[in-house]
Amino acid sequence: MFKTILVALDTSDLAQQVMKAVDQLNLDPDAHVILSHVISPTESGFGVSADRPSPNPQIGTYRSIEQHLKQFQGRLPCDSEIEIVTGEPVEEILRLANIYSADLIVLGSRGLTGVRRVVQGSVSSAVVADAACSVLVVKSADV
Repeated sequence: MFKTILVALDTSDLAQQVMKAVDQLNLDPDAHVILSHVISPTESGFGVSADRPSPNPQIGTYRSIEQHLKQFQGRLPCDSEIEIVTGEPVEEILRLANIYSADLIVLGSRGLTGVRRVVQGSVSSAVVADAACSVLVVKSADV
């Protein structure tokens, strides 16, 4: 049913749960999965003023994320690729889904409520509202 699937992952334990949900989709061998990670501007250092020293240079960030995604990639029964981009998560997830003409977006939900949800925002809610395709939201086991 789903031929092109964009999977948005972070480096938290929730990524394991998201991949378990992807495994349960019983993917066809001819499906195409894009494993993606969005590095926020502040995480990348792009959001930091150039005249301020960075306390933790993110030299290994890209490589560690790539290794994390490659571990998931190795267990997929179909064609897949990795996309690591920098930007605002909602915008980048939707942009990648449009570029690849995704049939499905799979992402996790941290289960934020109340003030934390208002302040930090809900990536999954915004993606569900604005996506042009179906969206599977995997809830955190902690919720």
